[in-house]
Amino acid sequence: MNSGVLVLDFGAQYNQLIARRVREAHVFCEVVPGDIALDELKAKQPQAIILSGGPASVFEPGAPTMDPRILSLGIPTLGICYGMQLMAKLLEGGVEPAAQREYGRTMMELDVDSSPLFTHIPAQSTVWMSHGDHVFRAPPGFRVLAHTATTPIAAMADPARNLWAVQYHPEVRHTEGGFQMLENFLFDVAQLTPSWEPAQFIPEAIAQIQREVGAGRALIALSGGVDSAVAAALAHEALGPRLSAILIDHGLMRAGEIEEVVRAFPTLDLHVINRADVFFDALKGVTDPEAKRKIIGREFIAAFEYAKRTAGHADVLIQGTVYPDVIESGGKNARTIKSHHNVGGLPEEVGFTIVEPLRWLFKDEVRNVGLALGMPQSIVWRQPFPGPGLAVRIVGEVTREKVEIVRQADAIVRQEIEARGLQRAIWQAFAVLLDVRSVGVMGDQRTYGYPIVVRAVQSDDGMTADWVRLDPDLLETLAHRIIGEVPNVNRVVYDVTSKPPGTIEWE
Repeated sequence: MNSGVLVLDFGAQYNQLIARRVREAHVFCEVVPGDIALDELKAKQPQAIILSGGPASVFEPGAPTMDPRILSLGIPTLGICYGMQLMAKLLEGGVEPAAQREYGRTMMELDVDSSPLFTHIPAQSTVWMSHGDHVFRAPPGFRVLAHTATTPIAAMADPARNLWAVQYHPEVRHTEGGFQMLENFLFDVAQLTPSWEPAQFIPEAIAQIQREVGAGRALIALSGGVDSAVAAALAHEALGPRLSAILIDHGLMRAGEIEEVVRAFPTLDLHVINRADVFFDALKGVTDPEAKRKIIGREFIAAFEYAKRTAGHADVLIQGTVYPDVIESGGKNARTIKSHHNVGGLPEEVGFTIVEPLRWLFKDEVRNVGLALGMPQSIVWRQPFPGPGLAVRIVGEVTREKVEIVRQADAIVRQEIEARGLQRAIWQAFAVLLDVRSVGVMGDQRTYGYPIVVRAVQSDDGMTADWVRLDPDLLETLAHRIIGEVPNVNRVVYDVTSKPPGTIEWE
C-alpha cells in the first residue's frame, strides 16, 4: 500500500475523521506528525497532502508548524482550519484573531462561479466552523473562493501551485457537501484512483505480527469485543499454536460476558484469569475518570505479567487497539479527551513488547476485516464495549454494589434493544450509573436511590455520533423494568447529547 494521502497532524481531534473520510472514498491515507521532515515525506511519495486543524493558535509560542518547502513540491495540498491558517502564515498571507469566535453551523457563500473544489456544491451551504483566528488576507497568488458573515476568507486556492484551503471542517457530517468537497479534492484536483479496501490490510497485518513476534510466543488480550476478536483472528493466522489468548476477569464485565467469550473462541488456547479483587482494591476511593482509566491500564499489564505463568512464557502482548483509541488518548499536539486503558492508560514501563495490528483502522474497517477473515457475524457485529468495562459507566467510585446495579440495568437495555431487532441499527446502547441519589416513592414508601442514564447512539466510526430517537414505548419499558427489577434505582433518564459536544461514554 502506498501512502496515497498524507494527513499532517497538527493536533486536531478531527484529524482521524479526515483520514476516515478519505478511506471512505476508497483512498488509502496515513496520518503523520505535522513537523515531518521533508525527506521523510518525499520518501512516502504521497499523491496528495491534507493539513489538519488543531487546537492551537498560529500566534502561540511553540505553535505546531511544518517545513514550508513542502508547500512548494507541487503535490496537491488541502489546508483545513488551522491548516489553512498555517498555510497562509507560511506563504505571507494575513492571519489575525477574529473579533468573535466562529463555532457551529454557519452559512457559507461561494465567491466564484466555478472551482474544482466546489463542483456540485450549492452557492450557499451550511458548514461547520470552529476557530478563533481567521485569514483576513490571502497569500500572493491565491484567490478567495468563499466567505461567511464573519469570516472574510472561508476558502482560498492557488491552482498554479496546487494549494487549496478551507476554514471550515468538511470532514464532519454537520457540513453540507463536506464529503463531496473532499471527493472533489481527491478525484478532480489530485486525480487519485479509488482503490483502497480494508481487506488489503490483512496480509500486511499478518506479516507485522510475524515480524514483531519472531520465533517466540505471544499473548492476545481478548475481551470479547470486535476489536480484540479480529486482532485474535489475525494473530492466530500469523502464529497458530504459538498464540495464547488471555481474558482478564476484572469484575467489570457485562452480564454473561465471560461465558459468551469462552463459547465464541473454542479453538483458541484461552485462559480466563480472575483478578477482580485486585482491580476493586486498586479502584477503591478513586473518583477521577482519568485516574480510573490509568489504574485499569496498570492493572491490566500486571495481570498479563501474572498470566505468563499460566499460559507459558511470552514477551509479546497483542492488543486490539484501534485508531479512535489512539486519537482520543492524545497525540503529540492533540488535547487528550480520555486515556484509553490500552493506550494513554498504559504505564511507561511494561514487561511486554506491545503489538497493535489494528492501530490505524477505524471500527467499520475492523468489521470489514473480520468479515474478510470469515469470522461469525455474531462477533463481527457486536456493539462496542470499552476495555475498562463497566468502570467507565459508573460516575464516581467503583464498588461491587454499583457494578452489580449497572450490570443489571445494562442487561435490561440490551435485552429490550435486541427484542426489537435494533442491535444492528444502533451503534451502542447501554446504561450509566450516576454518583448522585434522588428521592422517589415506591410502594407508598420514600426511596433514596440512584438514577440510571440510558444512552443509545448511532455512528459510523465512533468519532462522531448522534443520539437515537428511541420509541417512547421502548423508553417506557426500559424505565419500568429497570426501576422494577434493579435494586436501589428509582429514576431513569435518557441522554439526548450528540458527540460532539459529548462523548459516547460518560467517562
